[in-house]
Amino acid sequence: MSGPVLLRPSQEGDVAAITAIYRYHVLHGLASFEEEPPASDEIARRRREVVARGLPYLVAERGGRVLGYCYASLYRTRSAYRYTVEDSIYIDNDERGRGLGRMLLSELIAQCTAQGYRQMVAVIGGSEQWPSIGLHRALGFADVGTLRAVGFKFGGWVDTVLMQRALGPGATTPAQTTGAPYG
Repeated sequence: MSGPVLLRPSQEGDVAAITAIYRYHVLHGLASFEEEPPASDEIARRRREVVARGLPYLVAERGGRVLGYCYASLYRTRSAYRYTVEDSIYIDNDERGRGLGRMLLSELIAQCTAQGYRQMVAVIGGSEQWPSIGLHRALGFADVGTLRAVGFKFGGWVDTVLMQRALGPGATTPAQTTGAPYG
């Protein structure tokens, strides 16, 4: 299918497609450390939680078909982390390598920056996940560490790669003490 790709906020009607994309990654890859794919109602609950916090949850679609999605979530729930978000991005297996990840993550970065967040963290499953690592590097993320063998999936130990990117002024100026992005 050809035509333009539309980036837009996700909707409840996208949950089935999001669930299918995520299911593939759970069953066949290391992008998620879940081992059993969650049902659509659980994916819907997770999506609603992100959206209720005012965080972006985006989809890429072409011709009405969801090709991939990404969202920002709280990096940690303690108040001192309120200016830091974590990104998650999943692309339909048949659509990988076509620039959708760059489009989605670029827009996610822009929206989180506009909302006043100062740092974005990527937690990438598998130190050999070069497409994801390369995408994040290309969009300004720096390697900040590798947690060795913290996961066990598909019969083997799996690393987690940590990457980080400043948003807006990052840590160069003090954060607001009121009107925090979430609190």
